[in-house]
Amino acid sequence: MDTRNIIGYRYAQGDNITFKAVDPSSGTSLPGDFYIATLAEVEEAMTLAWKAFNEYQHIGKDKKVAFLRAIAEELKANGQEIIERAMSESGLPSPRLQGELGRTTNQLNMFANLLEEGSWVEAIIDTAIPDRQPLPRVDIRKMMVPLGPAVVFGASNFPLAFSVAGGDTAAALAAGCPVIVKAHPAHPGTSALVANIIKKVAEAQGLPEGVFSLLYDYGYVIGEALVKHPNTKIVTFTGSLKGGTALMKMAREREEPIPVFAEMGSINPIVLLPLALEKRSEELAKTYTDSITMSVGQFCTNPGLLIAIKSEGLNRFKTALAEGISEINSATMLTPGICANYQRLVNERISSTEISVISQSDKLNAEKVNQGLAAVTEISAADFLANEKYKEEVFGPYSLLVVADDVNQLEQVLNSLHGQLTATVMADAEELPNYKQITNQLAILAGRVILNNPPTGVEVGNAMMHGGPFPATSDSRFTSVGTSSIKRFVRPVCWQNWNEDLLPDELKTNNPLKIWRLFNNEYKK
Repeated sequence: MDTRNIIGYRYAQGDNITFKAVDPSSGTSLPGDFYIATLAEVEEAMTLAWKAFNEYQHIGKDKKVAFLRAIAEELKANGQEIIERAMSESGLPSPRLQGELGRTTNQLNMFANLLEEGSWVEAIIDTAIPDRQPLPRVDIRKMMVPLGPAVVFGASNFPLAFSVAGGDTAAALAAGCPVIVKAHPAHPGTSALVANIIKKVAEAQGLPEGVFSLLYDYGYVIGEALVKHPNTKIVTFTGSLKGGTALMKMAREREEPIPVFAEMGSINPIVLLPLALEKRSEELAKTYTDSITMSVGQFCTNPGLLIAIKSEGLNRFKTALAEGISEINSATMLTPGICANYQRLVNERISSTEISVISQSDKLNAEKVNQGLAAVTEISAADFLANEKYKEEVFGPYSLLVVADDVNQLEQVLNSLHGQLTATVMADAEELPNYKQITNQLAILAGRVILNNPPTGVEVGNAMMHGGPFPATSDSRFTSVGTSSIKRFVRPVCWQNWNEDLLPDELKTNNPLKIWRLFNNEYKK
């Protein structure tokens, strides 16, 4: 494992200042000294990226397809080493990381498939009508083109699928954008293993140097320099609201403002309707015990808010939920900082006079550190509405039950919430027609609206929407998961009155790529 920064096709170690990864379950340092990048190396990486962009954006789709598929194959071939390192750096178990590696390789192949099919460029052709009255129409053709070099910030909670070769990187490379990854300091070894694979594949396939780089930092200097560099044209980020809004501010204050696609925070409200609670309270309690505590609650889709109207069914649900949560063993959280913040927020809520504890696990693994213990608390709708802090995310295995007096108060709770990644209703088929106002509100509130499923688990496919109104994300029009995520890295360009031989293949009349296009108001190949 080479622990130096990757700048194009060379390794760099800056001023020889290093840091180590830490095993969050023990607090001990892991092998490897990772070299913090310098501002000079940022400049070199961004200069190479811009030079690479001028060539990479024009290479044929077959080369990009081969690039993405080869990365996926190399990740599979080196999967065991990658998973073992990711386990030691994140505290996540092997089955979870095996699934995440599969998701990472599937994403790469999914974008390769998208490129082969080709319609993602959204080609639209309006041919000339010289004899149109009162004015003739000139030939106009439009398609999506890449924005330019993309800076990708690795996420703490997905060391593979939202990191060096994750969905952002796959979508950017598919679109034709070179990628500069700012490695997450919590899993630099995992980042190094994956980045070396991308470098190796890019170099072997003769792609322009600078199509990929990776830089380390244990603070904020390098990330800020990357966002502010004039060659950076897009930034992606998955993390805290504080971090995301800081990047957005930097990007807005540039001489040339650029888009920052930040996924930041969500409490993913669950509405438990009365008839569903009456018929299957114990089943729902089991579902949400599992969902709240999955991966120690460290999913962006963790159900942090349960909302229901007081009833006997709700009382049975609370009893079953309390029993389930009390049996959950502690587990290692991703970093010492995440664990400390989780414990602080849970303690604040438990000590509040408005909140009562439904259940809190005491099954602590004392042999390990940074252990997250599950907890579920309760608050009245009136007290919830009176205090904004309860609408903030608690990142970990925690959820707050808001109990409303009636349906009107339940609607008030929903109307008070900020933008979310997901919003869920657990309902019986018979009662759904009586709650249209609530179900309509959920679609305003969130990017993904769910019926009778927990929000944890994000299918990676063509139809997935993983985004939502602020502060869940910085731009609710886009997704960070699925093939549509490529749209973050492109912009439309119109060609007017160009000779046929000078047009991109996607816009030529004879359609040499055989892709679906809107040709004179008719979709055809």
